[in-house]
Amino acid sequence: MGYRLEDLEQVRDRRFRRLPRLRVHNERTAVAFINDVGCCLVFTNRTHQLPCLWVAVCGRRNPDFPEHSHHDSELVLTWNLKDQLPAKRLVYYGKLIFGKPSMLSLARFPDFYALHGPQHDEQYRYEYEDGLLSRAAKQVMDALVEHHPQTTKELKGSSRLHAPESRPAFDRAIAELQRKLQVTMIEARYDPAFTYVWDLLEAWLPESVARGREIPRDEAIYRIVKHYLAVVSYASLTHIERVVGVPRREVEEGVTRLQDERAIEHSVPIQGLPGTWVVWKR
Repeated sequence: MGYRLEDLEQVRDRRFRRLPRLRVHNERTAVAFINDVGCCLVFTNRTHQLPCLWVAVCGRRNPDFPEHSHHDSELVLTWNLKDQLPAKRLVYYGKLIFGKPSMLSLARFPDFYALHGPQHDEQYRYEYEDGLLSRAAKQVMDALVEHHPQTTKELKGSSRLHAPESRPAFDRAIAELQRKLQVTMIEARYDPAFTYVWDLLEAWLPESVARGREIPRDEAIYRIVKHYLAVVSYASLTHIERVVGVPRREVEEGVTRLQDERAIEHSVPIQGLPGTWVVWKR
């Protein structure tokens, strides 16, 4: 079977909500979109081959980022959804995928946790001893274990990273701990001054974390790969590897299983693109 790029992109237009009639326009449609696609970036990068909340709010393919972002209604809605949905525990928000602001549906979250989250409460201490966690990240974890949740200002103080010169280390530590699914932003407060509120992920989503710790690694990879390909229609092995965040060998095992199930076609050309691709069979 031959594939044309435009045909596949039209499938994405519907699934990614890149059509005016399907656009995300409020909290309800945003949650429905995220639950459908499973994972998405909050803001776009056209090279990442993922759904994007902002693009879904725009309701069109490849929108241009506004020059005056604070006055753009689509960007303002996206920003508000980024704050509101996690605060209501409707989605997971963090910098898990590509280290970029991203959202996961609560149904897909346990699979990602099975691959990237700590398997027990003390794991961060062992990772620090083994050189796998920065000193600043350990200080942040120690502070949150002692008392949680905390605002950014409180957390900087309790982790002894409050000095102006410590800000880069604190920001890197927060990003590191988000990637490792140790901490999460649970609220954005605007009154009396803007701040984020941080908590231990295990305390914020205890049931989802517990489910994630029970899922076998190979099963989690298979489920993520299957859902990702069903959503994006086509991808390269490199794209899949980057989204799942595991070595190529493990990705290939999941892809082979899907090929055996005749759910995909592997190593096929797409008219309009170089190379060969993995294509979801619809």
